[in-house]
Amino acid sequence: MFDFLTYLLTIGGIYAIMALGLNIQAGYGGLLNFGHIAFAGIGAYATGIAHARGWPVPAGMALGMALATALGWCIGRLGRRLAADYWGIATLAVAEILRTVALNEDWLTGGANGISAIPGLFENQPRPWNELLFMALVLGLVALLAWLSARLGDGRFGRAIRLMREQPQLAACMGYDLQSLKTRTVMSGAAVTALAGSLYALQMNFAGPEFLLAAETFVLWTMLMVGGIGRTAGVLLGVVLLQAVHAFVPFAKDMLGFDSDRAGALRLGMIGLILLACLLLRREGLLPEKLRASA
Repeated sequence: MFDFLTYLLTIGGIYAIMALGLNIQAGYGGLLNFGHIAFAGIGAYATGIAHARGWPVPAGMALGMALATALGWCIGRLGRRLAADYWGIATLAVAEILRTVALNEDWLTGGANGISAIPGLFENQPRPWNELLFMALVLGLVALLAWLSARLGDGRFGRAIRLMREQPQLAACMGYDLQSLKTRTVMSGAAVTALAGSLYALQMNFAGPEFLLAAETFVLWTMLMVGGIGRTAGVLLGVVLLQAVHAFVPFAKDMLGFDSDRAGALRLGMIGLILLACLLLRREGLLPEKLRASA
C-alpha cells in the first residue's frame, strides 16, 4: 500500500504539471491544442536518448524542454492562416506524426520497444528513500509551477492572452501582436509539459510511443474541463478527481475479477461519465475561472 500511495502521488503530480502546461495554452490563451501530449513525449524521449548516449539526466531534461519549446514555436507559427478549430486539428496531426516517427526510427527511439533502463534521479539512494525523494521533488515542482502559473495568469502577459481569447479584435486594436502572443503562449505551455514528460520517463524508467497517444491529451483536457479551465486551483482539483478514478479501478478489478482490458475500459468509461456530467451540470467546471463565471 505504501508503494502504491507513493506511486499515485508521484504520477498525479506529473499529470498536474502537464495539465498546468495545457492550462496556459487552453485556459488562459483559449488555444485548442489537441496534440498537447507531444510535448510530454519529446521530454520523455529526450531524457531517454540522452541517457542512451551517456549524457547526465539533467542535460536530457534541459534538451527536452528546449526541443519542446522549439516545436511550440513552430506550432504557434503554424496557425497564422488557420482558424482556431483547424489549428486544433493541425496540432493533433503533429502529435500523430511524432508518434509515427517514434515508432519507426528504431536507431534513435527504440521503435515500438521504446527506450528502457532509464535511471531515476535518486537511484543511489536506498529504498524507499529514492521514491520518497522523487515524490517530494515532483510535488515541490507542482507547488512551484502552480504558484508561477497563477502569477502568470494574473500578470500582464496573462491579461493580454485572456484578452486575445475573449476579444481578439479588441486586443489587436490595443496594439497587441496576436501572433506573438499565441506563439509565446504555446512555447510556455510546451516547456512546462516537456518537464513533466522527463519526470514521467524517470519515474517509469522507460520512454515509449505509448506516451504519445491521443487518449493522454483527452485525459488532460478532461482534468481541465472538470476542475475548471483557466483557474489553477480548478486544474489541480480536476487532476485529483481523475487520479482518484485511476486509483479506484485497480481495486474494482481485484474485487470484481476484471481482466486488464475491461479495467482499461472501465477507467475510460468513468472518466467519460464524469466529463459528461460536468458538461451538463457545471459547464465551466467545479471551480470556474472568475472571468468565465461572471460571463
